[in-house]
Amino acid sequence: MNHTDPISGYPAHDRPPPPGPAAGAARRTALTICTIADVAAGLLVLWIVLHLLDANEGNGFVDFVHTMADWLSGWAQDIFTMDTEGVRIVLNYGLPAIIYLLIGHGIAARLNRA
Repeated sequence: MNHTDPISGYPAHDRPPPPGPAAGAARRTALTICTIADVAAGLLVLWIVLHLLDANEGNGFVDFVHTMADWLSGWAQDIFTMDTEGVRIVLNYGLPAIIYLLIGHGIAARLNRA
């Protein structure tokens, strides 16, 4: 049996087999997890930037971002208790952002390997 590429005539033995339906589902799941982790981290970083720029917290958008950031980082609030509010906000909201990225992308990488 001769395994050659019909276009170029070179052997096709070094090509991986085409992915099956399970591989496609794993990739979609990995992409979904990455997207959720990126959005969560993005909201946390956006709140840090808005706070450092003294955004008007009476604005609906700023209030929404603050509420979501509080919800996403509720488990990490007051881990760091610095006197400087800006540093405290960066650490207490930045740590969850980094953790969400690491966990989300780590899970996605595992799913893509399977």
